[in-house]
Amino acid sequence: MSRLHRARPELSSFLRACRERLSPADVGLPAGSRRRTPGLRREEVAALAGVGLSWYTWLEQGRDIGVSAAFLDNLARVLRLDAAERRHLYLLAHARPPAEPGRTFCQVPPLVGRLMDDLAPHAAHVLNLRWDVLAFNAPADALFGFGAHPPERRNLLWLLFVDEGMRERLVDWETQARRMLSSYRRDHARAAQDADAQALVESLRRASPEFAAWWGHHDAGAPCSGERLLRVDGVPLPFEHTMLTIDEERHLRMVVHARRQDTTG
Repeated sequence: MSRLHRARPELSSFLRACRERLSPADVGLPAGSRRRTPGLRREEVAALAGVGLSWYTWLEQGRDIGVSAAFLDNLARVLRLDAAERRHLYLLAHARPPAEPGRTFCQVPPLVGRLMDDLAPHAAHVLNLRWDVLAFNAPADALFGFGAHPPERRNLLWLLFVDEGMRERLVDWETQARRMLSSYRRDHARAAQDADAQALVESLRRASPEFAAWWGHHDAGAPCSGERLLRVDGVPLPFEHTMLTIDEERHLRMVVHARRQDTTG
């Protein structure tokens, strides 16, 4: 028996519980005087969701019928589901989570700032989906000079292609810049409908010949962890780096750079 078929009874119970917790007044319907069951009736949910009563009844009974993402989103709206409940609905009905729209704006929780401070002497900074540098600790500022730039230009991709200091910091800049651009493309695909993400790409096309040339290659998929050489006080030094998810729903990640420990001898 497939995972989807095993989820059908749970889907049935979930939909019934969501329907029964709502009152007619919650969805703008008259209460009426002869209600034998709590909450909304099946026919009311079906009408509000724009489907036939028989079809919705089959769904709530856990029958094996196909449902579209558009219908699930509409049903989530009718049943007043929050983000977690909507995700649960998708998992039960499709055996996979919904495709979330990319969002570039978000704020860094104070706890994350304290954690970054505790990571010193390792450099740590926080990125959103657009690769804006939202927060950073003192070692990251010393390594990359984030604090020397105004917040509106404190974007990792912009600094990578436009800032001479960042270019000097990265040993073999071209190789590393291509890899980072490839990694960014995956995030840009999720934020493709975000005006700020599109504006960043257009600005970089005008400001950087390398970006304008490489963006058209559509390379994607470079890993977000590994090792890179950074020039510190004129000396190339190896740093290990990784990207940690802080808030998956808001696309908030922390990037940590740590000096590679010499294991020879």
